[in-house]
Amino acid sequence: MAILAGKAVVITGAGQGLGRAFAAHAAAAGAAVVVNDVDEPLAKQVADLITLRGGKAVVGAGPVQDPEQAEAMVDTCTAAFGRIDGLVNNAGIRYQAELGQDDPGRMRELIEINVLGTLYCTNAAVQTMRRGSIVNLGSVAMVGQPTALAYSASKGAVASITAGAAAELQDKGIRVNAVCPVAWTRMSAADTKAVHSGPPETIAPLVTYLLSDRAAKVTGQLIRFANGRLHVMGQTSPKEPVLDSDEWDVESIAEAFDRQLELEDPAWVRWGVGR
Repeated sequence: MAILAGKAVVITGAGQGLGRAFAAHAAAAGAAVVVNDVDEPLAKQVADLITLRGGKAVVGAGPVQDPEQAEAMVDTCTAAFGRIDGLVNNAGIRYQAELGQDDPGRMRELIEINVLGTLYCTNAAVQTMRRGSIVNLGSVAMVGQPTALAYSASKGAVASITAGAAAELQDKGIRVNAVCPVAWTRMSAADTKAVHSGPPETIAPLVTYLLSDRAAKVTGQLIRFANGRLHVMGQTSPKEPVLDSDEWDVESIAEAFDRQLELEDPAWVRWGVGR
């Protein structure tokens, strides 16, 4: 039996790129899919392709940063398929801009789509989802990528949403994970420092797995999948030693940094982000 047989999922930003690959792969694995995109003709092309291949798909067009549209796409799923078992928060944008030269309106638009869109769609889905899986689209840029601070901030927020929602929804049987992929898409092309990588289809099996019951024990994870390499990323945690004192002043703090606290390279250095 197909791994997603009997499940109904909503995939945002599925008109092209990663979202299109996720929708096609999930449908081939047996899922009934709501194809969301702000560009309705693109969403319809993907839904038609899935139907032509023998799968089940309907269009749920609209901007994810509109909470009413987020609720509408969930309603579309339950109306068409009687349930919602999965949500992939894939919709997002990015751009490059040097700090001090960025446009506030552009910043706001990115945060609304990448962060509020993820929150709104998740909030709408869990009202109806009894058990299931939510997959967010993260990025290693969350550690801080030069000339992409708004995007980095949005992906840091997505990591926090993932961790918090996973903890809150665990008792309800809803798993929440984030995928940090590398694939060559239109969004990748907007990154002036990106290098050519594999097509979006290479990421789709991981998302299908996370939507499936095979991943029943996987939740609250940031999962890196890039150029054939798969691994889980560590969450933020204290680094030893943890110093304890009843009184701290500037001099004692300075001495701690000079002699006791072991500093490490910032995450953006260790990951090579921005190089």
